[in-house]
Amino acid sequence: MSDTTQGGGVVKHAPDAQGPDAALARLRALETLESGYEAWLELKLEQAAARLRFREERERLEQQGSFLLGAVRAAGLAPPASAEPGLVSGAAPAGDFLRDAEEKLTQAREAVARREAESEARHAEAFAEIRATLRDRIQRYLGASRPALTLMLRRLGAERSILHLSRVTGDTPALLCFLFSGRIPSRHGFLLDDSTEDVSLAPAPLYADEGVAPAEVRPDAAALEARMRGEGDVLPLKGFLPVFVPKPGGGDDFFRLLQRGAVLEVEIADGSAFRNVLTREESERFAGHLLRLKLEGRIGLEIEVG
Repeated sequence: MSDTTQGGGVVKHAPDAQGPDAALARLRALETLESGYEAWLELKLEQAAARLRFREERERLEQQGSFLLGAVRAAGLAPPASAEPGLVSGAAPAGDFLRDAEEKLTQAREAVARREAESEARHAEAFAEIRATLRDRIQRYLGASRPALTLMLRRLGAERSILHLSRVTGDTPALLCFLFSGRIPSRHGFLLDDSTEDVSLAPAPLYADEGVAPAEVRPDAAALEARMRGEGDVLPLKGFLPVFVPKPGGGDDFFRLLQRGAVLEVEIADGSAFRNVLTREESERFAGHLLRLKLEGRIGLEIEVG
């Protein structure tokens, strides 16, 4: 527990937090993907709580300084109000008492700033370790086994179709996210998460993680594609898997596998929206992309034509 002396009194602060140690201990104790993601979530919550504590501590120090200055003014010892934000200058009538109080408040603020910077640095290191560990585990899992997919074609005439894939659970969504995009998802159960903050709206395609603000969790198709193609090693995606399928003339198209109950429905980005009715060329190109992954030994694939 740390103490800050103010004038003749001592203000007790809460004990310093344990930091990320508990989350890292969980990460290192268990080798499963889910335990790694649990440690990551634990660390996020601990960091949020630490930031709140530091903010409250800064506010408390500001309140103490304001209270002390108000008391000194009430005693007729302080200079005019224009002397803020500091308490008083060295020539203030309050003399040694005010100078001592100002010095101790400054020291307390600096101590809080140092502890906050150290806390942020420890959390940054812990987040880096967790991400690297999860990436390594996913790569090892993919090296040891192949995710199994079943692709189902539903024809809508000669030139149109809808593609579905069988639902995947457990660690498979995280493995497929890395296989398709080279990046790890921000949460373990992202694909089957159909929660929504507004019951009048469909579930958002993004979590408010990894720099995504709460107001940005519902981008249109173009903005979502930009997010999926952006920098960073983590995707805060929710309820879908991104797939980039090469085009014959170069470049690629952005498809997504959207969770729809018992299946994943294949959609293609088309301007600012997604389209689930695919042309024959689009559906064949998507199926061909999965077939290449199968032939490379990266996935298991069964194709059913209905």
